[in-house]
Amino acid sequence: MTLLARAQTLHFEQPLPLQSGASIRAYDLAYETYGTLNADRSNAVLVCHALNASHHVAGTYEGQDRSEGWWDNMIGPGKPVDTDRFFVIGINNLGSCFGSTGPMHVNPDTGRVYGADFPVVTVEDWVNAQARLLDALGIERLAAVLGGSLGGMQALSWTLQYPHRVPHAAVIASAPNLNAENIAFNEVARRAIVTDPDFHGGHFYAHDVVPKRGLRIARMIGHITYLSDDVMNEKFGRELRGAVTAAGATLAREAYQYTTQDVEFQIESYLRYQGDKFSEYFDANTYLLITRALDYFDPARQHGGSLAKALAQAAAKFLLVSFTTDWRFSPARSREIVKALLDNGRRVSYAEIDAPHGHDAFLLDDPRYHAVVRAWFDRIAQELSK
Repeated sequence: MTLLARAQTLHFEQPLPLQSGASIRAYDLAYETYGTLNADRSNAVLVCHALNASHHVAGTYEGQDRSEGWWDNMIGPGKPVDTDRFFVIGINNLGSCFGSTGPMHVNPDTGRVYGADFPVVTVEDWVNAQARLLDALGIERLAAVLGGSLGGMQALSWTLQYPHRVPHAAVIASAPNLNAENIAFNEVARRAIVTDPDFHGGHFYAHDVVPKRGLRIARMIGHITYLSDDVMNEKFGRELRGAVTAAGATLAREAYQYTTQDVEFQIESYLRYQGDKFSEYFDANTYLLITRALDYFDPARQHGGSLAKALAQAAAKFLLVSFTTDWRFSPARSREIVKALLDNGRRVSYAEIDAPHGHDAFLLDDPRYHAVVRAWFDRIAQELSK
């Protein structure tokens, strides 16, 4: 059965107070829904997206042959999150570049494009904005909230900000905060963007240019962290492109200095392809904004660094899933959350999947992983039917 998707937008005129002390008014949130909301509005599942994803979680738009939904293998009729039973909602985060108000839009207070002046947003701000959209849809209480990576942070934050609205939360391939290494990767990527001559202090829109070089490098850095060493070696190894040989490469290095077009290894070609593609559709200011939100997230900070104290207010039943080769959000980080929840007597299901794909594993087809998620949502469906 084909799952049809339809992009929708809600406008909010009332100012949204932000964690920074600023606020934003007259903003739009793009969203999509899949399935049917039941009579008592109890079967809604909110899916929170990661850095470069959007509200288009699953399904195909009219006229499409293939889904471009970023979690289409997880959500749909008969899939682990079954839209024959659940009403699934995907919301594009405020500040993104896929329909919700962001840096490329006009600031109603100045009449000029926000650019670098778009206010700082946090995971907590996104959750508050999502709650407003659910209010507008008449959904007071979710069946579950689900997210992977940065989306998992949002799911965790939902259980702390609105514990009465979230009976179940699935936090996949995520962490309670970023470690120093992750913050460092984000900073290097940001520096690539802001030092691009076409960045113009974040107001490149006025110059009719895009800092594509910086975006390409940022994406290449990020993509390396999403893959495991095993996957890189298996897919690319030290394979040279075309007829280039190691001896020929040595001669070439002696003959001239490489330009950005000279690519010898398959891994180089792959990364540059990913970087080129990313620079065509993603907004540079959005990248800076979202990676900062990643860096800032740390619910334990207000509790003297104690994650157990921070999670004491959560009332949900949890599912946590990690992947053995994910070194960006390692299983140890998921186990920190599990321990903090158990210290508070919360009900937790935890699966550590032995998968070779690195951080990207949460987006891929793995029968064991999908079986875990399916079984967890089956139990939620059973609870709703009682």
